[in-house]
Amino acid sequence: MKVTIRKDENGVLRAYVPKKDLEEPIVYIDGAQLWGGRITLANGWQFQLPELANDTTLPVTVEARRLSGGCE
Repeated sequence: MKVTIRKDENGVLRAYVPKKDLEEPIVYIDGAQLWGGRITLANGWQFQLPELANDTTLPVTVEARRLSGGCE
């Protein structure tokens, strides 16, 4: 599923899922880094992000795998 990761004006990481027209803050990053790890959105959705370089500039759209959580 396509997911766009960006930082808002307050420096908070946010994820936008165009297919669902949903934008939520990222409330949890599983592991020491964003890329290649699992994230949890404020609505409970979890995604596995692909491996990217730590210095990848934001915003960036990636192909992430939805794991579980939240409502549809």
